[in-house]
Amino acid sequence: MGRRVVRNLYVHFPFCRRKCTYCALYSRAGSTPSEREEYVKRVAAAIGEAADRFSLEMSLSTVYFGGGSPALCDLRPLAKTIAPLLDKSAKTEFTVELHPLDVADDKLSELEELGANRISMGVESLDDDSLRHMGRGYSFDEAENAFARVKERFGNAGVDLIVGYPGTERKRENLRRLAGWGLKHCSAYSLIVEERSILKKLLEKGTAGTALPSDDETMDEISETAAFLKSIGLDRYEISNYAAPGFECRHNLAVWHGEDYLGVGEGAHGRIGQTRTVDYLGSGHGTIETIDPAHDAKERRIFALRTSSGLDTAGFPEWTKPLDGFAAAGLLTKDGGVYRLTERGTEICDAILAEIV
Repeated sequence: MGRRVVRNLYVHFPFCRRKCTYCALYSRAGSTPSEREEYVKRVAAAIGEAADRFSLEMSLSTVYFGGGSPALCDLRPLAKTIAPLLDKSAKTEFTVELHPLDVADDKLSELEELGANRISMGVESLDDDSLRHMGRGYSFDEAENAFARVKERFGNAGVDLIVGYPGTERKRENLRRLAGWGLKHCSAYSLIVEERSILKKLLEKGTAGTALPSDDETMDEISETAAFLKSIGLDRYEISNYAAPGFECRHNLAVWHGEDYLGVGEGAHGRIGQTRTVDYLGSGHGTIETIDPAHDAKERRIFALRTSSGLDTAGFPEWTKPLDGFAAAGLLTKDGGVYRLTERGTEICDAILAEIV
């Protein structure tokens, strides 16, 4: 049997300057340079080990460095590991997530040397009061200046925003401030109040200034955000993601459409055939699970419903009846066996997925 070709690599870097109020993900705040240096070495070794362990041939179409804040690490030692794995026949999409405080000329040069060609900057809010409440450590003006410096070096750059965070009444005005940034991509995620987050504790205490907007207010904000992004040339291609034509995130699309991806690092998930990995950093670290073929087939297909290309039900006739019901309710459109979310449907996509699974 030949080696399994893997086209996508995700590497997670859990290091942060501090814990943001909304975050409940695994992270390591206050790490030392030596700890981060050792982690990068382990990541490099784990990529090579995974290729042998899972019998992989890696010809990478996409690479994604997420976090946390990957740029807190010296990433250059990874260049020798990754460069031979890149697909030589097509330009690899190589994304690095940046915190606005990461942006410095030497760091941007380091990313260019590494081969990065796409930047996703976590701005999260456009309001200074909300940024302070989140614990982000910068102002809107500082984020704007940081993004301008990124755009000078990387033509493919976008931002992340959180929708529905407690606070500002100036959301429409703040959105308009993005018009001149030259965004190629925007991820606008609805706030989820995680059980282990600082925000959850503040809400339970009834701390002033942390009242959540209502569901209707949040949905209005999502609609206004989508309309604004469309007005500056960014089309919605997934529930929470918008891009200029040709600038959709290829890595995330690969995941949503069920492609294999190697996930390396603390906090990373991976999918290789019927094998799922979590926190993989080589032998003795992380978990490895094998799932049955029927579950694997459904998992690889189902999340395409989140995307503009829609869910093709070929091979899954049991999905047709519930999906037709949602279509009759105006939550989906139907084109042959392909179902796509309507604007209303995007609001309850998780409920639709739960119903058909």
